[in-house]
Formats: sequence, C-alpha cells, structure tokens
Amino acid sequence: MFKLAAVLALVASPALSAGLEIDVAGEANGTIVIDLFEDVAPKHVAQITAIAAAGGYDNVVFHRVIEDFMAQTGDIENGVVGADMRLAGTGGSDLGNIPAEFSDKAFERGVVGMARSQDPDSANSQFFIMFEPGYFLNGQYTVVGEVTSGMEIVDQIKLGTGANGAVIGEPDRMVAVRVID
Repeated sequence: MFKLAAVLALVASPALSAGLEIDVAGEANGTIVIDLFEDVAPKHVAQITAIAAAGGYDNVVFHRVIEDFMAQTGDIENGVVGADMRLAGTGGSDLGNIPAEFSDKAFERGVVGMARSQDPDSANSQFFIMFEPGYFLNGQYTVVGEVTSGMEIVDQIKLGTGANGAVIGEPDRMVAVRVID
C-alpha cells in the first residue's frame, strides 16, 4: 500500500521540489529545513520526496547518532516509533534501491547524504545529516541536500551510546516531514 501511495505522490508532485521541513521531538525539539539538490541527485530526491509526501517519514526515529559526525534516520520499515528498535537501521522502503548519484559536492557541516550498505547502489530511504565535515565520504555517498534552517536542532539530537552510534532508550524522532517549495 505504501508503494502505491508513494508512486501516486511522486506522479502528482511537481518535477522539482525545493526541500523538506522536518518537525523533531525528543531531546531536540523544533523544525529543520533542508534544501534538496534536484540537479545533483534527481533520483534520490524524487524518492525522498515521494516518501515524505506519502507520510512515510512521520514518526521515524534518529536511530544512529555519532557525536562530531552525523545523525541518521529514515528507516521507514524498522525505525518507526513503536517498532523493535534493535532492527532500526536495517530497513528501507518497498520502492527499491537507487543507483548512486555521486557528485563533487563535499560533505560539510549540515550536508544531507543518503545512507547505504557497502553496495554504492543500495541507498533507499535512509539519510543522514552531518554535524561536522566528513570529507572521507566525498565521492563515496550521494549528497542530496543541506540544512538551511534548524542546524541548532540537529545539534541537539540525542546521541547514540550503543555500538556504532546506536541510540539506546528513547531516540529522538521526526514527528512530521513535509515537502516544501
């Protein structure tokens, strides 16, 4: 059902969407605005906006948060509030994986990138926001956008204390995610 709703949202949405507005709750409370780079990663941006327009990111947690590195979210399969958080970060959407769209955009503070497995063509629904520059990611991960407002909210997201930055206890979550012009 989600796949159909997401496809319909993608078809009904304008070809170029400007960004996302994310309401965050938990240790961090507020709104993050992300400008999406349609010209840099059009397939990734189309998938993210389709998921957001269909409500797929609503109540999804920040499951992996590493101090001085990044905050990761977007597991719409296993990272939804109320799910078994031990599985958060292992799922995606039923829309399928997206081929890498590498660019010369650098991973600076506030840049948004697509999470993936070791296969460069395995990005799906998960994304991360950089706390600090991560130049070692350049050319290895797809850059999809950057935070234009609310970086102070990103900085307050609950840090992970578990293995590989896993958030223990109650993670912060994206309460609502909207596609904006």
